[in-house]
Amino acid sequence: ISWTARTVFKMINENYGEEVLVSYLPLSHVAAQMIDIWGCMSLGGTIYFADPDALKGSLVNTLKEVRPTGFLGVPRVWEKMQEKMKAAGSKASPLKKRLADWAKSVGLQYNYSVMNGENAVPWGFMLSNNLVFKRVRAGLGLDRCTFCCTGAAPITKDTLEYFMSLNIPVKELYGMSESSGPHTVSINQYRIGSCGKVMPGCKTKLDHPDEDGNGEICFWGRHVFMGYLNMPDKTVEALDEDGWLHSGDLGKHDKDDFLYITGRIKELIITAGGENIPPVPIEDAVKTEVPIISNAMLIGDKLKFLSMMLTLKCEMDDNGEPTDDLSPEVLDFCQQHGVKSTKVSEVLANKEPAIYKAIQEGMERVNARSTSNAQKVQKWIVLGRDFSVVGGELGPTLKLRRPVVVKMYQDEINELYTAAAEQQ
Repeated sequence: ISWTARTVFKMINENYGEEVLVSYLPLSHVAAQMIDIWGCMSLGGTIYFADPDALKGSLVNTLKEVRPTGFLGVPRVWEKMQEKMKAAGSKASPLKKRLADWAKSVGLQYNYSVMNGENAVPWGFMLSNNLVFKRVRAGLGLDRCTFCCTGAAPITKDTLEYFMSLNIPVKELYGMSESSGPHTVSINQYRIGSCGKVMPGCKTKLDHPDEDGNGEICFWGRHVFMGYLNMPDKTVEALDEDGWLHSGDLGKHDKDDFLYITGRIKELIITAGGENIPPVPIEDAVKTEVPIISNAMLIGDKLKFLSMMLTLKCEMDDNGEPTDDLSPEVLDFCQQHGVKSTKVSEVLANKEPAIYKAIQEGMERVNARSTSNAQKVQKWIVLGRDFSVVGGELGPTLKLRRPVVVKMYQDEINELYTAAAEQQ
């Protein structure tokens, strides 16, 4: 563990005693242990503990007070920041909106240039930085941050590009508890959608790759664990005789050895027709096409076709539970399309045509890009409640707990497929 911490943080900053970090994830999670405890010790840094309700909305207040020099945000944290900034931006004057849009286009162009190694500074970047980017970073408490990272769950390209456009490149990390946390990192070099390159002193191999180069990601290195305590059968499943840790994730490398996660073996949906479908890319595409959607979960394992459960963006109460009130972003959509509903229950009761039409059209755009009919979403349903940690649908790092959601909404799933069968 100490070796892993020293290896990672040496890549980030060698200035001992200067790092300032914020702890907000459960310390039972390997990401929090590695950064908040071991990373901070290896750097001689200062750690500030956020309020217990950090993931319920108070985290930004802590960031603004502490102004950390580095920050790891799980994808849902970055997504929530994006939603709030978009909601605030929608209330700006037309002139400020045009200025912000122009600045963001310049910021995105600049950061793609940096990512590709060109380092070309587009015209207007310095002006955009002074007028927009510096203020945004200060407003988020990230004005001193030299590295912003994400991990623990998939993050959408839309969210990554949004922060790139604000000159806040968010770089992905990838690993497991069984590898002491990180295995690949995106520090000095990065690619959007990639979780980076393998750490120094470690190795990656793709086991049984298919014709597209997708195989099970396996780890080797000093950071790999020795096994599960008193669980020899589980240990043999995870570690092969050569010491390779089998992650259960599917991935591939590009020509520059950047690793891309393409799915998870246990999450793969195997339809009744036998086609293997990774759900995350389809779910992310739907959320990108229909921004009023908060969570999307693909269904279809051992079933004849794919369907999807959706939740609308809504307000959260002080305990982190989703309320019935639509979020400002959804309310703006409603206002623009003549929808009078202000609550999720009203949208469902009225089957609001404008909202249902927007979802269907977004779904059709996603389906149009599918590589086969089996990967098209045939049916969907809007649930009456958003997913949350309190509700049990999300884990402590806000990762979707698929088996739990299926069990909770089994009646709705059965009804969806029964209705489809009756229509046939």
